Amino acid sequence: MDARWNEGSTDAWKLWEEIMPLGYKGSYQRVRAYLREKRTSPRPVPARPPSPRAVAGWILRHPDTLDESEQLQLKAVRMHCPELDALTCHVRSFAVMLTERQGKRLPDWLDAVITDLTLPWGSGVVEGHVNRIKMLKRQMFGRAGFPLLRKRVLMP
Repeated sequence: MDARWNEGSTDAWKLWEEIMPLGYKGSYQRVRAYLREKRTSPRPVPARPPSPRAVAGWILRHPDTLDESEQLQLKAVRMHCPELDALTCHVRSFAVMLTERQGKRLPDWLDAVITDLTLPWGSGVVEGHVNRIKMLKRQMFGRAGFPLLRKRVLMP
């Protein structure tokens, strides 16, 4: 019954009808009481993911300046996102390159960044739509309100 509850089935009558042919000898009221208890019991609150600003701060700071909890959180983020892991490695190698004045390594570093962080998709289509909407808005010179802009955007 717990598996069905986790799947989203919360109707006591339907659950009782499902488990009766499987050999359940209890009453409908017992199933209903069990589900009422599950509904009212406190559910574990999942931990909130760190904010993008916090993650960026952890990546950009020197690893020695991070406290233990920040290091653990950054490690968890890096384990869940290979792109952020690659980014962290590249940022840290760039910092070493700057502090040790190793400018001759810059072309190789740029090639590695392009190889690791260039994704197969882009936002060109969306940017094209946004550009078109801005152009339509500029053409109207603020003379008309949102209803006309909406019509011009939706009509080809």
